[in-house]
Amino acid sequence: MSLAQKQRVASGVSQLDRLLGGLFIGDNVVWHDDAGSLASVFCLNFIQSSQSQGKPVIYVSFDRSPRNLLEKLGTLAENPHLTILDCFTWGKGSGSDIFLKFYYESKTDWPCRIIRVDDPRRPEHVMEILYGVHEPMEGDVRLVFESLTGMQEVWGGEDSIVSFYTHSCPRLYELNTVAYWMMEKNAHSARLRAQINQIAQVAIELSIKRGATSLTILKAEERSFENLHRPHTYWTKDLNVRFEEERRTSGRIELGLRLKHVRTKRGLSQTELAKLVGVTPSTISQIESNLIYPSLPALLKMGEVLSVDVSYFFQDRADVARRIVFSASEALEVRLPDMPEGVLMAKLMTPIDFDGQAEPYMIELAPEAKLPCHFFVHKGEEVGYLLSGRLQMTVEKAVYKLKTGDLVYLTSEIPNQWINPGPGTAKLIWLKLK
Repeated sequence: MSLAQKQRVASGVSQLDRLLGGLFIGDNVVWHDDAGSLASVFCLNFIQSSQSQGKPVIYVSFDRSPRNLLEKLGTLAENPHLTILDCFTWGKGSGSDIFLKFYYESKTDWPCRIIRVDDPRRPEHVMEILYGVHEPMEGDVRLVFESLTGMQEVWGGEDSIVSFYTHSCPRLYELNTVAYWMMEKNAHSARLRAQINQIAQVAIELSIKRGATSLTILKAEERSFENLHRPHTYWTKDLNVRFEEERRTSGRIELGLRLKHVRTKRGLSQTELAKLVGVTPSTISQIESNLIYPSLPALLKMGEVLSVDVSYFFQDRADVARRIVFSASEALEVRLPDMPEGVLMAKLMTPIDFDGQAEPYMIELAPEAKLPCHFFVHKGEEVGYLLSGRLQMTVEKAVYKLKTGDLVYLTSEIPNQWINPGPGTAKLIWLKLK
């Protein structure tokens, strides 16, 4: 199946979706956690995003007792679509009365489904319970494994981890799941980490140095290579994750950040922009990372290619932000990634350097056009108004037939198919809300 045909899934962290190009059904995502606690916020956002879409979530816990896990999940545990597989009580908990007491209490107090695995020391038993729980679930199921490190401590060696993981990952891929696997980086050998990464579709390293946390994408199968092996500094507060690239700066030039902003808005990769400007992809990468500044001819060419005045890269955007009317001549055609050639046209209706709270687009779909995914990878709300023609939108298994004048309002839903049954071109006004 090609990348364009795969259904995209939100991770719950918008900047991570931009860096990865989105998650896809079938992805096994491995988190190499340098500190043992950094992956938690990304995991919780993933669960929150999945639950907002009504997706079943299976949480396999080797490291936390059910009571401790419920406290960690908080309101996320108050969801009937969440199933916890407790591999802790008879694993690290050794069947102690302290942990078994949880099960003596009234089950009516449990906000979600909790299944105690009575023989978690046998990987084949864990696998049997896991797939038995998964079998009756409908749609794409989301899984969280906490953690490979905990499994190794219970099963007593890396060979058991490799065997379980190498059998589970291909099966989970075929079952149309999205799985998060957490592991403490320093608790495992380089050989094991390499074996895990080889099978995973996505591998991400989280590290902390001198008080600063950073995220590095080690592997992202079938996606762009431009963000691989580059650390991205981020901060967290509660469930909010904020990356340095998103931070608004003042008093100093952020040419690289602004270049990346308009490039991605145009739908161009670093390689494509480099070709149009006449420089190497490495040059564009270094400019966007603020490691070097472009030559004046290259800077002028970048402004021409991206349809922005060169002053945009250096001056405050207050003037354009205060504008309230934009002419049709300022609308700029943009490329939407993963879309089939020749069937879709999209125009950004405000200047590309305008940074408002909404991004308005004019989208046209040719007669009999069929798109295997949504227009955008986007965490926020979206609103669409069908100006003319007819459209068919599929969200999960539900099919919606739209006619002229109909409005679409998406919160966390992501359409997985668009069809224009014809006979004419379908025209949409589409708003991405931040």
